[in-house]
Amino acid sequence: MAGGKPEFDPLIDQQPARFVVGIDLGTTNSAVAYVDTDASSWQVHTLAVTQLVDAGVIERRETLPSFHYEAMSGQASDGSWRLPWQREDPSYTVGILAREQGRKNPSRLIASAKSWLCHRGVDRTAPLLPWHGAADVQRLSPVEVSARILAHVRDAWNSLFPNNPLDQQDIVLTLPASFDEVARELTVQAAAQAGLSRVVLLEEPQAAFYAWVYKYRKDWMTRVRPGQTILVCDIGGGTTDFTLIRVRADAPTTEAGSISRNHEQIQFHRVAVGNHLILGGDNLDLTLARDLESRLTDGGKLPPAQWDVLVRASQRVKEQMLGGDGPDRLTVHLPGSGSRLMGGAIQAGVEREQVQRLLLDGFLPSVALTAPLQAHRSGFQEFGLPYAADPAITRHLAAFLRAHRDVVHDDAHDNADTESTDEAVRPDVVLLNGGFFASPVLRQRLIDILGSWFQDHRRGQASPTEWTPTVLENERLELAVARGAAYYGMVRRGKGVRITANLARTYYVRVEGGGQKAVCLIPGDARPGQDIELPNRTFQLLISEPVEFPLLVSSTRLTDRPGQLFEIDDEQMISLPPIRTVLRARSRRDTGRISVRLHARLTEIGTIELWCSDIGQQRSWRLQFDVRSATQTDIEAHQSAAESEGVLD
Repeated sequence: MAGGKPEFDPLIDQQPARFVVGIDLGTTNSAVAYVDTDASSWQVHTLAVTQLVDAGVIERRETLPSFHYEAMSGQASDGSWRLPWQREDPSYTVGILAREQGRKNPSRLIASAKSWLCHRGVDRTAPLLPWHGAADVQRLSPVEVSARILAHVRDAWNSLFPNNPLDQQDIVLTLPASFDEVARELTVQAAAQAGLSRVVLLEEPQAAFYAWVYKYRKDWMTRVRPGQTILVCDIGGGTTDFTLIRVRADAPTTEAGSISRNHEQIQFHRVAVGNHLILGGDNLDLTLARDLESRLTDGGKLPPAQWDVLVRASQRVKEQMLGGDGPDRLTVHLPGSGSRLMGGAIQAGVEREQVQRLLLDGFLPSVALTAPLQAHRSGFQEFGLPYAADPAITRHLAAFLRAHRDVVHDDAHDNADTESTDEAVRPDVVLLNGGFFASPVLRQRLIDILGSWFQDHRRGQASPTEWTPTVLENERLELAVARGAAYYGMVRRGKGVRITANLARTYYVRVEGGGQKAVCLIPGDARPGQDIELPNRTFQLLISEPVEFPLLVSSTRLTDRPGQLFEIDDEQMISLPPIRTVLRARSRRDTGRISVRLHARLTEIGTIELWCSDIGQQRSWRLQFDVRSATQTDIEAHQSAAESEGVLD
């Protein structure tokens, strides 16, 4: 592989750290992988994380369950909850013990903190978890819970590598590609609270693809070819993420990110990401539990304690019934509640066929490629999270492929046999990642539906022929994202193959007059270093007075062009925190409105520079805001410097 020149990074250019570490902060499970750069031939290793699996029992496991449990009074006072690096009895635990204790006492358990990080309907920095917690439980914010999980990872690492503490290593922390700017910033904030000051963010679907490149590092170039479109479908316990990557041929280059195959260069370009969907394996568990609850109570409701036991039991039933050789029938047992309604212990039998029909038809239904999303509310509102209104993952996937059907048309290296249909982009290659696809039943169902959407219409054929995408395999789905993150850390040092990522989001600025309208500022296909002009647009701007630049972003409107004026679509455009500042002139008496033109530049480090140029005079003002809010914990979040910069002639 052609490594090429590493990207400039003062953290690694001054004194490279010995270890490159990838951390997958997952909704259900977290994982850590690393590379020892002192080794003669570098490899990606998995870190077995030290944790409590029971009171007084410490083991190292390859995943750390992302659960937080607060001990009851006196529960952890005998030293049995202490970890090797702790000198005092802790008040809480994370990992396997937290998950198991939470099954017995769910009112003290915090789960799915990662999903809360992207919940736009709440103050994500407020102490609101556990959502339905006991009265004496300390409430924590999603940021604090995430920080505690990362702090456990830090302490586990430091206990194994005391001479190379984690905060001094190069860390790549993953997050969903569809996380909004606020969720990204809060993820960085959680890392900073955990004392991790050298963190770079990476989108999880890209990490999954990097894991595949690493696994097939000797021959991956024979498995894909220029002109193909790769769909990365990443579904975990709590989220669904879609990403499109184009395989392109390019002129010979020495940059990282390409490799020669028969004298041509292959490059990977991330061209589209989907909307954030709180929809995953947890939803299957809840749906199955609701079905069983109705049968166990003749349409009634279980007490909270029994309901939580039923959800955990449903998870185990799901995993067995959707396995490759699952049993035909299982019996679910629940302990008695002590009420007259329930009496003693109760049980219900479940059939494999019934479970598969309920979950497949509910979450992976066979729908048409043109099927619209359903708008009804989620049936799990009481859990606090904004679950996707439509539980059908296949309808969301169809909508994603339709929304981005134009991403391949601008590619100069399209092959004739990989064209999209008029309805949607057709993925030639599919990479399935996440715990959801540990089930061969779910995996095959999605592939079959994709095949049914894109039956091959070859020239000269009267009827369509059967078609199926090429499926890329990633071993150990629960570890792939962490491994890919560690590999990406080496890519940043110039070793390996880089995915070139455009924005895959379109940015707008809201303007006054004539209703709710916005002007496209940065198109979704913008690349680092690109200057964008807004042709034929003149704006009125106040100087020497407080002004606001309201920004919006869309991950679906990727074909809007700079300077175009649009009615604001609340479903497709999301408001961002605005830039507020004062633009000053040399003369303090220079006030009022002036006519300006806007132009923008996407910098190499992922920020957008917005320039306001006075049409009447040779002067301009520059505002800069972070597209990704921040990507490293030791770089202070950007504040507008327009006032301090003043006028730029």
